[in-house]
Amino acid sequence: MKTNRRNVLKLMGMGAASIAFAPFVKASDVWAEANDPQNPQGMPQLKYNEPVVYEGPDVIIRQIDEHTWEGNGHLMANETIYIIEGNEKTILLDAGTKIDGLKKIVEGITSKPITLIATHVHPDHTGSAIHDFDEIWINAADEVNVPQFMADYKGKVNYLEDGQVFELGGRNIEVIFTPGHTPGSATFFEMEGRKWGYSGDAFGSGNLLLTTNFSTLLATTTRIESYMKRHGIEKMYPGHYMGSNPETLQRISDMKKMSEEMIAGTRQGTVSEQGMMGLNGRIRDFGVNISYRSPQGVK
Repeated sequence: MKTNRRNVLKLMGMGAASIAFAPFVKASDVWAEANDPQNPQGMPQLKYNEPVVYEGPDVIIRQIDEHTWEGNGHLMANETIYIIEGNEKTILLDAGTKIDGLKKIVEGITSKPITLIATHVHPDHTGSAIHDFDEIWINAADEVNVPQFMADYKGKVNYLEDGQVFELGGRNIEVIFTPGHTPGSATFFEMEGRKWGYSGDAFGSGNLLLTTNFSTLLATTTRIESYMKRHGIEKMYPGHYMGSNPETLQRISDMKKMSEEMIAGTRQGTVSEQGMMGLNGRIRDFGVNISYRSPQGVK
């Protein structure tokens, strides 16, 4: 086999959240699969360098830096929440699948007022803990998913704007709409200092469940490729963070190329009769797996 980047990545396996929407997948199962020598195409290893600051029955929280934390649930492929603290305010990005007492847990980490924001409206990001909060921010384009996943939420729903900036006090977070995984997926970028963002499932951490279509994904990857280059963004923390699977500029460029080829008809996917969430098509390259709805998604 010729040794080049594409072949090396194929040998490395799928990348992160290959079961990002499969309910009740335990972290221990993911770990076992990743370390199974008979399954070289399995999930990446759980390899956290961040120290644990809280461990409870529903979530483990680790500290990224002095004012940033990530927490992992245990029900949907290490579904991840992020606590982003400024001098005056804090953002809680996503709420996991089922984390009892999440608000109190977060209040034990930060004393700043907390704003709950969802990267998108799926149950591993807007789970039962959203009821701990009087308000939530979402992209209005994901209203299509609210009746299924947030129908019983009694709090106020606020709508994000593309380019909106949350000023936390000495720390500003910019909202960039990144549809593809869902119509209302959004990514959040640090505007100065830290050269990173938080992408939810917008890019899938190596396994994207594309519920829209490849034209949407092409537009999103083109925009984010340009944004990351312009602002020197080094990485994005994904919605299923396992310690070793940050989103990178190269991965965005790879998905852009794959989308272009699908639209042009120079790449063909594998289509089955059934698929998760009705996504019956799949393409795989550069260590990236994209599941889509065929034939609707190929446009």
